[in-house]
Amino acid sequence: MKHLIFSFLFFLIFIGICNSQQYLGYSNIKIHPSVVTQTEPVICISPLNPQILFVSAVTVNAPFRSEGVYFSTNGGTTWFGNDTCTGQSVANHGGSPGIAMDNNGTFLITHVGISFPGVFSHYSTNFGASWSNAYTLFSTLTDDKGTTTADYIPSSPYYGRIYNARAVLSGSYPVYFSYSTNGGLNWISAFAVNNPPPQRCSGGFIKTGKDGKIYLTWAGVAATTPYTENFVGFAMSTNGGDNWSVNQNVYSVNGINGTFPSKNGIKVNGLPHLAVDKTNGPRSGWIYIVTTEKNLAPAGSDPDIILHYSSNNGTSWSPGIRVNQDALNNGKIQYFPAIDVDSTGAVNILFYDDRNTASDSAEIILARSQNGGSTWREYVISNHRFQPKPIYGASGGYQGDHIALQASGNKLYALWMDDYPSSGLYQVWIAPIDISTIAVRNISTEVPTSFKLFQNYPNPFNPITKIKFSIPNPTVIARSGATWQSQGVSLKVFDILGKEVAVLVNETLQPGTYETTFDGSNLPSGIYFYQLRSGNYIDTKKLVLLK
Repeated sequence: MKHLIFSFLFFLIFIGICNSQQYLGYSNIKIHPSVVTQTEPVICISPLNPQILFVSAVTVNAPFRSEGVYFSTNGGTTWFGNDTCTGQSVANHGGSPGIAMDNNGTFLITHVGISFPGVFSHYSTNFGASWSNAYTLFSTLTDDKGTTTADYIPSSPYYGRIYNARAVLSGSYPVYFSYSTNGGLNWISAFAVNNPPPQRCSGGFIKTGKDGKIYLTWAGVAATTPYTENFVGFAMSTNGGDNWSVNQNVYSVNGINGTFPSKNGIKVNGLPHLAVDKTNGPRSGWIYIVTTEKNLAPAGSDPDIILHYSSNNGTSWSPGIRVNQDALNNGKIQYFPAIDVDSTGAVNILFYDDRNTASDSAEIILARSQNGGSTWREYVISNHRFQPKPIYGASGGYQGDHIALQASGNKLYALWMDDYPSSGLYQVWIAPIDISTIAVRNISTEVPTSFKLFQNYPNPFNPITKIKFSIPNPTVIARSGATWQSQGVSLKVFDILGKEVAVLVNETLQPGTYETTFDGSNLPSGIYFYQLRSGNYIDTKKLVLLK
């Protein structure tokens, strides 16, 4: 009888629902509870002390508009700051902040003007208590989706240099660039990186890599409303931004510029965001660009998160990879991806998602790949859901244009905006994530003599337990005709009915012993089963969640 029960269970497991997300149960912290709307968060981390975090956001208290300035000195547990950047002229602060910290720990913020067109910067040497007067980077009307960053690599010849890039709304609509070598005291004269572009540009997402390299991406958009993104541009500089190699069109996209009727008509975009692998791992130097697209494979008929990567400094790019793992063309919406590569070389992408909610709502999901995008695991980061809606006092349909994700050491910092609990007042949230709780760790490289799935510990558990397993040499094998071929290793968790509730591992692993963490925070108490599969090897064990 026992054998029949387990045979039936294995059958249920085999046909179980795929692409489940693990619920992490991490703390969601409002960084600065306020009566002022906060949206479009950006974050940077001190190169001198990783416990010092600097965050900004667009702040709106109609008719007033500015940039919030917030900081933490304990890794994001507690926060200080205010909703107004006080750098003169206060009346010209129009939001769209970009932020950085230089190699001296100086805070720097850039923003668009609201009284006078252009981009302006301020710096602070006292954690934002006071700010310099505005420095004009350029006085041309700009796109409001540009970025600011700094070179944070101490070995770089341009360590501490600060960079800004934004598309301008004049002439041929190119992307303008400028940099500062002295903490924002002054800047070089801004110039167009890609003049003239084949179409008007939007965005200007900039990141630094190793050895002083700078990478820049933007969207080429249609000439008429809703200005849909239809290709991605890319540029690289190897000499601190003085000269650039430019490719106006590296691959085609079909962006989502427009509105989401099911979400109260909020305005959305599909603008490219970029990340670089700065580790010494096997994908060191890889560049990743992520967008939101639809109706262009591998995206379906509803908005999907699409990733491309380059392993050769942007010379060529991979085909598109669909990041969100729900069923294709299921009517569910993903949007506003933010991306970063962490200290292990894993690619992490944060986005809004409504696959688990009503169509008028959303929550925050993190997708993570430890093999360059070949396979993904997904985690629900937010501990609440909300109903997207336009912000009062802003332009029609505006909810903000992006969220943020930043890796530092063994942490990921996820930031987004929502109005939970349906107050109508958007606020910025942060969820600090310990990478060890979402990664599979190699704890021994000694080659085991056989596969082994260990009993989880502790067991029973509440709400976190660890699972260990061993993979022999050859790592993963399965017969295909007369030959043996490599396959992936999967470790999944199922409930008593055989429904898949979490994917802990789904990738190719080298021989050794591994450990991963399962978090049952958002599951009910009960008996669950975890199963290791690799080629023809299958083993299943029971775990008990007691709350």
